[in-house]
Amino acid sequence: MGVEVSRLSNGLTVATETLPSIESVALGVWVKSGARNERDDEHGMAHLLEHMAFKGTSTRSAFEIASQIEDVGGEINAATSVETTSFYARVLSDDAPLAIDLLADILQDSEFDPDELEREQHVILQEIGAAHDTPDDVVFDRFTETAYRHQTIGRSILGTPETVKSFTSAQLHAFMERQYGADDMVVVAAGDIKHDVFVREVEKRLGTFRSKSDSVMPQYAQYVGGDFREQRDLMDAQIVLGFEGRAYHVRDFYASQVLSMILGGGMSSRLFQEVRERRGLCYSVYAFHWGFSDTGIFGIHAATGQSDIAELVPVIISELQKSGDEILQEELDRARAQYRAGLIMSAESPASRASQIARQMLLFGRPIGKDELMERLSALTIERLSDLSSRLFSTKPTVTAVGPVGTLAPYEAIREALTGTDPGIRKLAV
Repeated sequence: MGVEVSRLSNGLTVATETLPSIESVALGVWVKSGARNERDDEHGMAHLLEHMAFKGTSTRSAFEIASQIEDVGGEINAATSVETTSFYARVLSDDAPLAIDLLADILQDSEFDPDELEREQHVILQEIGAAHDTPDDVVFDRFTETAYRHQTIGRSILGTPETVKSFTSAQLHAFMERQYGADDMVVVAAGDIKHDVFVREVEKRLGTFRSKSDSVMPQYAQYVGGDFREQRDLMDAQIVLGFEGRAYHVRDFYASQVLSMILGGGMSSRLFQEVRERRGLCYSVYAFHWGFSDTGIFGIHAATGQSDIAELVPVIISELQKSGDEILQEELDRARAQYRAGLIMSAESPASRASQIARQMLLFGRPIGKDELMERLSALTIERLSDLSSRLFSTKPTVTAVGPVGTLAPYEAIREALTGTDPGIRKLAV
């Protein structure tokens, strides 16, 4: 049957997909507003708002929200990302009306009680402290901050202790009213669900939600790259090497995804085989590509001991440069198979499928079928991937490192090695 889509009179989009042999339903509301939409004095507010959503409305206490969903064996949660915020639930199909009612109540009638707010601010301060004590969290926070210096897209989603403590209930209400409008929201359900019935339930509870938000387009992202290092007395070093990637809408987005799989997408990938299996230079290495609405970032993360850093980075750079010279057909076929398997496996999970549909609706305004995605992947060639690799890894790098990183080569040496020849790489290792 595929994905069915309806639009309510207030502009709210409702999408469903019926999954055979499933007796539950995953449903939620996704909002095209995240950490990137915060103003300078609102750093961390989107995340705090997500936490406060479950702390009570005018008709339900925080305990009643939790107990009502758990009385029927369901679960409810929320998440904040750079560009979106989601509120979602998973229940048996007969209890879908209750889940919709709870989510609608949260979105339209949250009180943001000052006492609850103070307690939740304390919880987030603990979360920030825990992240600061986790080196692999720190290295990625500094990675985005360095890649997009002085831009909201590069800031930590959690905020800072100073900003989080400063927020008031009135500010949370104002942020929600400014950012949340039906035209930038989608309600999605996947599993044992009937589209018409679900649309009626959503219309009943969210049909009068304000049509438009007052938000403005976030600042256009500009990748700048650079270097950050934090010396810590740790057993291992966390290193991320990154480059300017591709936005969701551009031609090379899917090529970048596939290239990341070839380089570091599994145990058979180039980096895993060369860096870990053949040389034993680290216990963890992988590549990733993050797409956003107007930019992207490609990176390699490695965790290693202090004694191996000097050799590790030149080997990674060498593998990146080799990908610009030659990619094997079997590597491309393997990456396609991984991508296809991931699509099929996620489609078998109602929660994963609902999230995927919501993301497509917010980004592209329509669901994108598996066949269409596979056509895009089938169009990729070895020549195109090699060309992308040559262009991608010649952009200004972002280097971040946390731990015993004193033996890591200087930033300019790394930058020169990326654009140089093999002798340049060997020099870097000295």
